[in-house]
Amino acid sequence: MANGENEMVDLRSVIPQLLLDLRYAIDSNFTHQVLYRDATTSFLRKPAAIALKQAAKKLRRRGYLLKVWDAYRPYAATQKMWELVPDERYAANPRNGSGHNRGIAVDLTLLQKSNGKEVDMGTGFDHFSDTAHVNFTGLSRTQKRNRKMLQKQMEAAGFKVLSTEWWHFYLPNSTQFAVLDIPFETMKKMTAGK
Repeated sequence: MANGENEMVDLRSVIPQLLLDLRYAIDSNFTHQVLYRDATTSFLRKPAAIALKQAAKKLRRRGYLLKVWDAYRPYAATQKMWELVPDERYAANPRNGSGHNRGIAVDLTLLQKSNGKEVDMGTGFDHFSDTAHVNFTGLSRTQKRNRKMLQKQMEAAGFKVLSTEWWHFYLPNSTQFAVLDIPFETMKKMTAGK
């Protein structure tokens, strides 16, 4: 994991303007439990971090910032989620691991650069209904435009969007990266100074 594409990167070291609101580090999430302990740091594999930086740069020029709800997530957290929501539309089956466990998936939204407010996407994070699906049509013109803008910039940077969650983006060919179950405290030490 120390070299090349397998390297894990602290996202704030790559994108200083990134806002973190790591929902699984607090109990304000669909599980109502803390699934990992650090709300101050988030990680991705180097290729995903570089791609996210590219998307963030283009969005910043348009007046937007990114807010991350989740990126790398230890495998143990995915197991706990599956126990609560064993539905592959909304939770990764731990049998396969997830893009989050592999460090190539990120859950995020847009903020207005001018005032720091979230852009209206029609639903919040972890909204488990058809309304959160990418192809859902019952949205306002503004909500559709906002989702499309985020999706367009993320896809231009190399990400794919999960069809059931407008906020979930991942790099394709995820299985080339190993599933990780490294706690955040250890990951911080491993990435310090990079």
